[in-house]
Amino acid sequence: MRKYEIMFIVRPDLEEANIKEVANKMSAILSDAQAKVLEMKEMGQRDLAYEIKKYHKGYYFLITVEATTDAAIKEFDRLALISEDVIRHLIVRIDN
Repeated sequence: MRKYEIMFIVRPDLEEANIKEVANKMSAILSDAQAKVLEMKEMGQRDLAYEIKKYHKGYYFLITVEATTDAAIKEFDRLALISEDVIRHLIVRIDN
């Protein structure tokens, strides 16, 4: 099993309920693709180091995932790129 850390930033102009809905949807993408979500941290709204899509702030989330194949990670990556609510994401494989 491979472990991954996924950080993604949600647009700050959404309402709080919508932000949580986006985060739960992104987590569900991983679960539906047979990946095991070990931990999901809500890191809150923070200033961005530089402007991304005309935003200066973003709502950060960190997910730790365990997967046997990279299919779930690829699907998350594909859908995060398509989503207008996710302004940036980063996927890192953790070596054991």
